[in-house]
Amino acid sequence: KTLQEYYQWNKNWLEESYRVLKNTGAIYLFSPWQYSGMYHGLLSNTFKIQTRITWRKKSNDSISKHQTWENDTSDIWFATKSNEFMFNQEAVTKGSSQMNPESAIEMGVTNLWSDIMDIQVGSTVKMEGDKPEQLIQRILTASSFKLNWVVDPFTRSGGVGVIAKKMGRRFIGFESDQDQLLMAMKRIDKE
Repeated sequence: KTLQEYYQWNKNWLEESYRVLKNTGAIYLFSPWQYSGMYHGLLSNTFKIQTRITWRKKSNDSISKHQTWENDTSDIWFATKSNEFMFNQEAVTKGSSQMNPESAIEMGVTNLWSDIMDIQVGSTVKMEGDKPEQLIQRILTASSFKLNWVVDPFTRSGGVGVIAKKMGRRFIGFESDQDQLLMAMKRIDKE
């Protein structure tokens, strides 16, 4: 795709996401640093951006020929449809009242999630394309309760669905690759 086609494709699916999202719902959009500015602009057109979360994601090419700084971060845009969105502040800040500022950053109370890295930590078997289990758990804890719906429009291997199911959420996933979708469905059903 050309850059303009890619921009339009993203604009279309984000507008459709906005249309179907409940007024109390939220969207978390994972973005590599190269496209973060574009997603900020696209989300700003319709959604209310609440924050940009930065987490430690080791890039696949970080060992290769970097001539400048290595990129070890990735962004997550947290946006809502309205200002009446669901956010479980108590769960996010649990135990944070006695924290010093460094501990608050490590516990994820801020939008700098330096305690989460793109490595296997949780009990779910990590597959290609999966985000760290700890990352998805933090997002689902903050923005959903048991039996809430979680939608992943880019399901890939079904990692978000596996974690959502473990946490008692209902899950809908979309994937354009039919073989990959079938494998993801089997993986989620096994949980």
